[in-house]
Amino acid sequence: MDDDNAVVHRRTWSWRGAASVATAAVVLGGCGFGDDGKAAGPSPSAPSSSTAAASASPSGGDASSLTPIQADPAKVPRTKSRAEALAAAVALKPQEWGADFRAQEPAVSTPGTVAVLDERCLWDRQALPQGVLASLTRYSEIPAADGRGEVKVTASVTVHTTVRDADERLASTLEEPLRCRQQQVRADEWIYGLMSTATPYGQGNNTYSDDQVVEIGKYLTGKSEQTYRWYVTRLGTVTLAVSVKGAQGYSDNELDKYASNANGTMLNRVEFELGGDS
Repeated sequence: MDDDNAVVHRRTWSWRGAASVATAAVVLGGCGFGDDGKAAGPSPSAPSSSTAAASASPSGGDASSLTPIQADPAKVPRTKSRAEALAAAVALKPQEWGADFRAQEPAVSTPGTVAVLDERCLWDRQALPQGVLASLTRYSEIPAADGRGEVKVTASVTVHTTVRDADERLASTLEEPLRCRQQQVRADEWIYGLMSTATPYGQGNNTYSDDQVVEIGKYLTGKSEQTYRWYVTRLGTVTLAVSVKGAQGYSDNELDKYASNANGTMLNRVEFELGGDS
């Protein structure tokens, strides 16, 4: 679908949702990042610390009574084509992040692939694994201007075969900072100093998703060390991922707002696509 803006969503994302993810970032942020402004960078001999503050709870099956919506079974994607259509309808386009955003190059991920953190702690796109019907990532940015740097963001939607498959994705996301204390995104780009926390539905202020993992840290490109945020959220068989890489001139509050708003918009779209009633 190309006309995402024509959709009238059934309800708006609770303000508590934005507060919850922002609070998680604040809590993690107080756990011990250095503020000396030095771009220390990753080092195999001196890996950065990482903390997992909570663990994801397995769903135990394809349905759970503890969920913010009851999806219409007829609208839950069971085929590749239906899953691809849902992902395309949900993933944010550049202008939907805000007026200052434009598409990166490339603007979208390679069809039929999903982002994977491999055994070398290198992010790469690989063929869809068993249990994943479709995955789409759109890449956007705010160009550098007026003394501010370039902000890069991603909006990703992955449609799984079952709730258990989607739930396992959240569990692995939570554990990744423990397995890979530093991660290579591109040849000249790293993320490190990572910490993560999970908030299952019904805990904290999470009344809007089945589960959510918030990961924060730093990313390094060249000699520039900046803020990194990554929110991964599950609603039924769909997982959403929003990442924000900060830049000079942008506060953490501004970056968290971009991520929270993007995550909330995509959650609303998933609810509409699945026909769920809250």
